[in-house]
Amino acid sequence: MELPIHIDRMAAWSLQEQLAGQLAAMMLDGRLPAGARLPSTRALASDLRVSRNVVLAAYDELFAEGYIEGRQGSGTFVVEDLPAPQRARPPRRAGRPRWLEKPAPPPTHMGEQEAAGIDFRLGRPSMEPVASQVWRGLWREIANELPPDAYGPPAGYLELREAVARYVARSRGINCDPASIVITSGSLQAVNLIAQVTLQPGDCVAFEEPGYPTSRAALTMHGARIVPVPVDEDGLDVASLARLEPPSLLVYITPSHQYPTGARMSVARRLALLEWARGADSLIIEDDYDGELRFDAAPLPALASLEHSSPDNRAPGQVAYVGTFSKTLTPALRLGYIIAPPALHERLVEAKRLTDFQTAWPLQRMLTSFINNDRYMQHVRRVRRRYAEKRALLRQAFASLGDRADLQGLEAGLHAYIALAPELSACELEDAARKRGVRVSVIADYYVGAPDRNGILLGYGGLDIADIERGLEVLTGIVRDRG
Repeated sequence: MELPIHIDRMAAWSLQEQLAGQLAAMMLDGRLPAGARLPSTRALASDLRVSRNVVLAAYDELFAEGYIEGRQGSGTFVVEDLPAPQRARPPRRAGRPRWLEKPAPPPTHMGEQEAAGIDFRLGRPSMEPVASQVWRGLWREIANELPPDAYGPPAGYLELREAVARYVARSRGINCDPASIVITSGSLQAVNLIAQVTLQPGDCVAFEEPGYPTSRAALTMHGARIVPVPVDEDGLDVASLARLEPPSLLVYITPSHQYPTGARMSVARRLALLEWARGADSLIIEDDYDGELRFDAAPLPALASLEHSSPDNRAPGQVAYVGTFSKTLTPALRLGYIIAPPALHERLVEAKRLTDFQTAWPLQRMLTSFINNDRYMQHVRRVRRRYAEKRALLRQAFASLGDRADLQGLEAGLHAYIALAPELSACELEDAARKRGVRVSVIADYYVGAPDRNGILLGYGGLDIADIERGLEVLTGIVRDRG
């Protein structure tokens, strides 16, 4: 049998791969029909001028993949049950494939920006590393243990949930049952899980305006109809929220340090929001993404703590509290949690099971040890001291600019908002700074509608002192030149 096989000794593929691939292609397109007898390995090797071992290896591969079979005393044959070749292929469907008809997830580009000399943009990793000896000690503890021989509970290992419950009671005033906690792979998975088990296409979700683009995109991906609700110096405008008809099913807020303006939601607004949610039968997603990092101001109670302490603490509850360890440890670990009302908790556990079954055991085990031995709180206190130095630089740099650049939102978190005077364009400032090797975020990018603020955002957590000083010198110089 003459076979049209071409062997290229200069190709990147091995001779065996070339031979097996070409034979398989001939079987699939009918040039080698079902039941056809193949040449002997010796004859084919001679025809192609290759080693017989090459042909033997190619035949072995085709045997393993089910293309050919051997018959005792007769030789090697193409198997009989290969599908008949399609001589006339159906025409390709015009436009997108059916499985791409669903709208693509909205782009956010958070954390994926190109490198910059001095990068103050939000969405960049912000962390102070754990002391190296502590970090190594944590992982040595885990290395001395064998991992479990079965899946763990999707809600997270009980020891970690107990540790998180003690931690939030101490740090955020939330008295919760460990059974109400679900351990997640970061706060973004928490938002996705909540959306997955509550939203139907077209459901209304009230969202802070301006707000966190990534969470907004995640909710949109699950079919949410986003309704922007304005934010002022006291946080989300509950009066505007209450005017929505019909009432929104979910409300997403960042009350401890509003993302991105830095506003702290007043206690009066928090209580009003809880009261509205009870009357509207709506669920509040409280994203406390950097609640531990508060500085000059006294801590305000988490919404979840107000609900848990209320004398009218009725089931099923109105707040799903989302916490994360990304800002105090590192985003790379992907560790977070949800404290959920009972009815929601059951659904979240099943959604977590179907998403990734459980957060990785070594991470859960490490974090449990870190919290239980008080090393985590020691780390947080060290982080606060370090960030205090960085905040002092921002305050000092902008103090001399007067009302041309008003520094806001510095009481907590790892970023600040700089409100610019009307004659200063945030976009022009951003462009001028970029040309001098400094990158900032413009607040207009965090709006769905037309922005009602003019300013820039500075994320300082991931920068060292020297870079902050150099970057602030550039930014304040631009403001002075244009003032």
